[in-house]
Amino acid sequence: MDITVKPESKMVDKFFSQKKRKRDMLALSPATNFVFTALLGLLCILTLIPIYVIVVASVTSEASLAANGYQLWPEEFSTTAYTFLFSQGSIVVTAYKNTIISTVAGTVLSVLMVGLYAYPLSRPNFKFKTFFTFFAFFTMLFGGGLVSYYMVTRQILKIHNSLWALFLPSAFSPFWVIVMRTFYQTNVPNEIIESARIDGASEWRTLFEIVMPLAIPGLATVALFSAIGIWNNFFNCLLLVDEAKYYSLQFTIYTTLNNIRFLLENADKMQGIVNISELPSQTFRMAMAVVTVGPIIFAYPFFQRYFIRGLTIGAVKG
Repeated sequence: MDITVKPESKMVDKFFSQKKRKRDMLALSPATNFVFTALLGLLCILTLIPIYVIVVASVTSEASLAANGYQLWPEEFSTTAYTFLFSQGSIVVTAYKNTIISTVAGTVLSVLMVGLYAYPLSRPNFKFKTFFTFFAFFTMLFGGGLVSYYMVTRQILKIHNSLWALFLPSAFSPFWVIVMRTFYQTNVPNEIIESARIDGASEWRTLFEIVMPLAIPGLATVALFSAIGIWNNFFNCLLLVDEAKYYSLQFTIYTTLNNIRFLLENADKMQGIVNISELPSQTFRMAMAVVTVGPIIFAYPFFQRYFIRGLTIGAVKG
């Protein structure tokens, strides 16, 4: 019996063989996968080693650190730096509270303002979107200068010597407005908004119940970078705060380090007044680095969960 292969079946076999070949070309071989995994693991270890050394140095005694240098395990365990840092009446505890409050409030305010400002700019039927986009972009190119900033915040807004000074001037970013506008345009299908309007949803309900859940990855990115910026902000406290009860953590650390350095440099003139030998210097710096970096590191996994959740919710399923 003569069996002939049709040309159509040959074309189908050729198509699937080419498709399989392309897929194999994009796939990594086991050896390459192992090399990349080992390389990334090595980079992670190299990144974590400095943090580990800082933590170990912060729980090492000052004398041991001065005699033996930085080690992978403390030669003489001591928590003197942390005791000195969080001693009774220490301004660091108050600064910690101020920084946490300002970071949380500033992050929430930043997400709300950026999200609400960027959404109408992303809609094609908004008449003044060109003007408001240029208005936000113009502030990225030109600024009023330090004098005008100082006068507006102190004399007009009157937010000096308050917690508002720690986060309100940094709560809005035109750069993130442009980013969120693009995110709305590319990741929120216009068909969903149109269907919500057909169903009778108002603009506010469409924004908060339909658009915002789809925009969680973008909003989480804005929240993460806003939190890092406000947490590490040093300039606002230096310029607008005069009372110690409103100091931020960064400015408090800067002031404390300067005071310790002044005492150490003038130790010969202060004999009998201050016991310089009991003041931690290097270990205190390491302890403050741990205290400062620790909370913001834990923010990354918290926001990462919202990245994954937002990508799942924002997927367009056909």
